[in-house]
Amino acid sequence: MDKQIADCKTRMQKSIENLSKEFSKLRTGRASTALVDSIRVDYYGTPTPLNQVASVSIPDSRTISIAPWDRSAFTSIEKAIMKSDLGLTPINDGRSIRINIPPLTEERRKDLVKMAKKYTEDAKVAIRNVRRDMNEEFKKLQAAKEISEDEQHRAQEEIQKITDNFVKKADTVFAEKEKEIMEI
Repeated sequence: MDKQIADCKTRMQKSIENLSKEFSKLRTGRASTALVDSIRVDYYGTPTPLNQVASVSIPDSRTISIAPWDRSAFTSIEKAIMKSDLGLTPINDGRSIRINIPPLTEERRKDLVKMAKKYTEDAKVAIRNVRRDMNEEFKKLQAAKEISEDEQHRAQEEIQKITDNFVKKADTVFAEKEKEIMEI
């Protein structure tokens, strides 16, 4: 039973980590290298992650600087940024590509909060799915007479406590992200 409970915690923690990763991709009006992590550049015919063809840095809170290692990659990087759903415009000065992050409008902030809420709900669903899987596993063990009915109920109570704890963590992560998005 301890092994299943440890597995349950691990799987639920992965849901929280995935939620944090999704949140890092949301634009909050502040520059972050995570914004461009998902951009793929057509580099000699191969879709390549941006950070593998250029160094990405944050010179100030509203600018992302991209310095390609290969001069021939400039146009490919600019095209990839324009195609991305970030809605950002690259500025090429010949040595590097700069992306200025404009302040978010109130409407865009509300849309981002809605997206964050959806990601949070998806994470909660994943956590509850883990709980359901674990409860089914304990029912099978009890049916196979490997554990008693009392042990099954104790395990289910423990799983419920763990689930409640991880749902609270998801809500906390969402509250922090919402505060960050709505901050002017």
